[in-house]
Amino acid sequence: MSLTAADFLTERGFDVRSLTGGMKAWSLAWNTARVPIKDDQITIIQVRRTGKGCLSYVLICDGDAAVIDASLPLGVYEDIARSHGARIRRVIETHIHADHLSRARQLADRVGAQLLLPQQERVAFPFTAVQDGDEIAVGSARLLARHTPGHTVESMSYVLTDNAVFTGDTLFTNGVGRPDLHADAAGARDRARALFQSLQAIRTLGSEVVVLPAHTSEPIAFDGRPVMSRLSAIDKWLGDWMGSEASFVDRVVTRLPETPPNFGRIVELNERGEMPDVDVTELEAGANRCAVS
Repeated sequence: MSLTAADFLTERGFDVRSLTGGMKAWSLAWNTARVPIKDDQITIIQVRRTGKGCLSYVLICDGDAAVIDASLPLGVYEDIARSHGARIRRVIETHIHADHLSRARQLADRVGAQLLLPQQERVAFPFTAVQDGDEIAVGSARLLARHTPGHTVESMSYVLTDNAVFTGDTLFTNGVGRPDLHADAAGARDRARALFQSLQAIRTLGSEVVVLPAHTSEPIAFDGRPVMSRLSAIDKWLGDWMGSEASFVDRVVTRLPETPPNFGRIVELNERGEMPDVDVTELEAGANRCAVS
């Protein structure tokens, strides 16, 4: 009898498992990791779409929870909040996503939470607009909104005092957000200049602040280790990029990866706040490709 690939690897000592649903199911497979921060009154759970590389967060303090950049089925976030004795009161987006369907509107509607998006005129559904300098309460914790345009015009980062910053697609642990989606060549350069200024502002937050992005470019292991980096570590490579605005812009626009698959349709649905009546794994298939590194 011939051996399957799984049998072959198992005989050689590998822990081999199969996922019901194959590669489609892999797109929605997920795991979590707790983010270590200095304030033990605050819990941050990083929720990771293993194959897609999407990162979302559940921030919990004093029985209140906020979900940032929801990208998985709603029950995932409800269960996490419930397991920590918390209720989801805020659902927050860093920007209008182009690589995956946002679940933010549906989650806020389902749990009766406040839906917060950066101030813009792109979306066609009700939300609470967040502007630069606004504070968002999660229990006794406070998120300070910082407008960080570049990847998109409306992109917002959220600073958790001197502990962490949720950067969306503005800054990753090993790259920066691409500025060219829904922009021509001149527009991409304009947005790259805005991105340069945004990164300069983030770099002032403090060397020990933990950067928590909305994506990673590699599959995420089921290892409980959060995808994160302190600004001190990021500045070791980012500093080389930031010599001048002109050199930064040239570097970014000449290193753009391939356009994310189906991004136009995904953006359209996210602006309408709708989930399609089709298999979303087909629409979201492929790497996120939101980073320039």
